[in-house]
Amino acid sequence: MSVTSRSGSPPTTGTPAGTPAAPAPRRRRAGGRFGAALSPPWLFAAPALLVYALVVLYPSIAGVVYAFTDWSGIGGDMSFVGLANFRTMLGDDQALGSIGNTVLLTIAIVVVQNGVGLLLALGAHARIKSRTVLRVVFFAPVVVSPVMIAFLWKYIYNPDPHAGLNGLLGFFGLPGHDWLGDPSLALWSIAGMVVWQNAGYSMVIFLAGLEGVPVELHEAAMIDGAGTVQRFRFVTWPLLAPALTINLMLSTIGGLKLFDQVFAATNGGPGYATETLSTVLYKQAFVYGKFGYSTAVALVLALFVAAVSFVQIYYLRSREVAQ
Repeated sequence: MSVTSRSGSPPTTGTPAGTPAAPAPRRRRAGGRFGAALSPPWLFAAPALLVYALVVLYPSIAGVVYAFTDWSGIGGDMSFVGLANFRTMLGDDQALGSIGNTVLLTIAIVVVQNGVGLLLALGAHARIKSRTVLRVVFFAPVVVSPVMIAFLWKYIYNPDPHAGLNGLLGFFGLPGHDWLGDPSLALWSIAGMVVWQNAGYSMVIFLAGLEGVPVELHEAAMIDGAGTVQRFRFVTWPLLAPALTINLMLSTIGGLKLFDQVFAATNGGPGYATETLSTVLYKQAFVYGKFGYSTAVALVLALFVAAVSFVQIYYLRSREVAQ
C-alpha cells in the first residue's frame, strides 16, 4: 500500500526542513595550470625571476658550457675541447698551488676569525657601560671596502723598519719583517687582515646567540655551584650551536672565494705564494685571454665550495640536533 500526499503525488525524499543545502560543486578555473601560473603572486614575482634568470642562471649555464671550449673571450669563435681544460689544470703548478693556498687561507680565517669573534662577543655582552660603543668599534671594519682595507694594511705591513708594524716592533726592540714580500709570511699576513676586518661580523652573530640564552639557566647553574667556565661550557656553548653553524658557513665560503684583499695587497705574489683559485681564474681570463680555461677553474671552485659547504652544514646540523 503506497503512501501519497494530499495532492496525490508521492512524498519527496529530499533533505529535511531546516537542513542547509549541500554546497554546489566548485567550478574548475578556466585555463587550469596555465591560469594558476598567471595568478597575481606569480605576476608580481615574474620581473624578479626574469632578472634572476638573466643575471644569475644564464651566466652560470654559459660558464659551464665555456669550460669545455677554447673560447678566447673575443668574438664567437670557439671549439669544443672536452676535458682538455681540466687536464691542463691538473698539470698547472700555479693552479695546483692556488688550491693549497686557498685551503690553508680558509682554515686560518675560519679558526681565528670565529675564535676572535666569540671573544669579542663575550666581552661586548658583559654588563659594562661601554658595551654599545665597543660593539660599534668592533663592527666598524666590516662596513669598509675590502680594497681599502687591503691598502691600509699594505701600509701597516710596510717593510720600512721605521713605519707601520715594523716601526712598532722596533720600538719594543723586536726585528721587523717583509710581511708581504716574504713567501713564508705573505699568506698569513693576508689572513690577518681578513680576520681583522670580518671578526666583527662573527661577533654580531655570536652576540645574537648570546642574547637568546635564558638568564634562568645561568641562575640555576650558579645555584648548583657552577663557575664561570662551567656555565659557559655546559650552558652557553651548547645553545650557541646555531650561531656557530652560521659563522662557520659564512667564513668558510668567504675564505674559499677570497679575491679582493689578495689581489689588492699582493696580486698573488711573491711568486705564487698567495695565489688563490679566484686570482688564478681572473688572470687566466683578463690577463692571458683564456676564458675557456678560466671558466673551467671557476667551475672547479664552485663545485669545491658547494661540496665543502654541504659536508659542513650536514655535520653542524647533526651536531645541533645531538645537543
